[in-house]
Amino acid sequence: MSIEYHSDQEFYRHKKIEELIKQGVQPYGDKYKVTHSSQEISTEFAALEGKQTSTAGRIMTKRGHGKAGFAHIQDSQGRIQVYARQDNIGENDYKFFQSLDIGDIIGVTGEVFKTRTGEITINISSFRLLSKALRPLPEKWHGLKDTELRYRQRYLDLIVNPEVRKVFIIRSKVIQYIREYLTKKGFLEVETPVMHNIAGGATARPFITHHNALDIDLYMRIATELHLKRLVVGGMEKVFELGRIFRNEGISTNHNPEFTTVEVYQTNADYEDMMKLTEELIASAAQEILGTTKISYQGRKLDLSLPWRRKSLLEIVKEITGVDFSNIANDAEARKIALQHGLEIEGNEKKGEITFTFFEKYCEDKLWDPTFIKDYPVEVSPLARRSRDNPQFTDRFETFIAGKEVANAFTELIDPLDQRERFEQQVKKRTAGDEEAHMMDEDFLTALEYGMPPTGGLGIGIDRVIMVLTDSPSIRDVILFPTMRPL
Repeated sequence: MSIEYHSDQEFYRHKKIEELIKQGVQPYGDKYKVTHSSQEISTEFAALEGKQTSTAGRIMTKRGHGKAGFAHIQDSQGRIQVYARQDNIGENDYKFFQSLDIGDIIGVTGEVFKTRTGEITINISSFRLLSKALRPLPEKWHGLKDTELRYRQRYLDLIVNPEVRKVFIIRSKVIQYIREYLTKKGFLEVETPVMHNIAGGATARPFITHHNALDIDLYMRIATELHLKRLVVGGMEKVFELGRIFRNEGISTNHNPEFTTVEVYQTNADYEDMMKLTEELIASAAQEILGTTKISYQGRKLDLSLPWRRKSLLEIVKEITGVDFSNIANDAEARKIALQHGLEIEGNEKKGEITFTFFEKYCEDKLWDPTFIKDYPVEVSPLARRSRDNPQFTDRFETFIAGKEVANAFTELIDPLDQRERFEQQVKKRTAGDEEAHMMDEDFLTALEYGMPPTGGLGIGIDRVIMVLTDSPSIRDVILFPTMRPL
């Protein structure tokens, strides 16, 4: 076997393995009986002091003093100090302990005590090497600071940066809380296909794959919406799905090609009901997991307590930009206003599309405290019901926190004739070159023709919510293995 060594340390660690095997020591051992985690030893010290305990973890620090030495080992709960003394474990085992490297994983057994400095410690009576680390960990004082390297080698990031583990513990708790919250509200969790014959449910460019046996192209789902609505047609009145979504789009601090959403559908509900559900779910998750709804994001205070602000899209555009689109008569005038404000347009946009573009460019990032922006133009909302008061707009909202869109919801469009007309408009956009426009989905239209009850629907971007709750500046900080360009 030919091995390429990346450092002298790697060379010497390989040599150590050869020596261990010669001595009959297995460098990659069997399971170790653990009685307590590092955290349990610390929190239950009063009961464990002077008693035997066993734990296992990775050596993170190590120092020796003649015939005695200390080390800190790290498990998933934290770190605990261990103390090895030649008089206790014998000369050979002590030499073996001294030969261990930072990064090695060991199991230890011994009595729990406190040092003179008050640090809780295990006085080792026996130990075993469980896994030999062939590569050294990043240097203690420099650590793993290179952002791209942290994302590429998340395993190292988790080892040397304890705060990263906390982010993903919170992520897990939030996802668990969402499931419990919705289940208690009577929603049924379901699973729908990840590969679709037609990409739909959102305006996004899909990933395309090929199924060899059927000799057909399939699309990785860009949303779960249309399949979940089919279930509503079938009589499932309260459903949700929490899972991965795939969109062939750019990468930024707020975008990753695969991400997680929860979509929720409830019959005899509308977008007002979905607003209440959204604010209650996110605020209560913060209270339950963080212990407060008043948090800080990137050095700025953020208040998630109820109620959240509600503004129409026209109101917020006028408030921030000074442009009142309710007084703009037609598409041509709207395009003229767009050019005056430096927006790049193709020249065939409708008034509603330009209004939405104004909002995206000039308003979104200014919405710091939780805000519902409602009543979107019909041109940019192909799956939402038209407003009863003004059919140029829809009963749709998006939720913004810390300048990020975290949710999108509608009073669902259940009129199959209106839906067909909307799809036809989307097909025209695709034909004109818009790869993110909806495809025609005849099966979904067929489902609507059988009758869909009045329904409220909601989609929440889990990753962006986690960003806010963990004070993470990038979506890649809250996805364990974000998409990266190969080296």
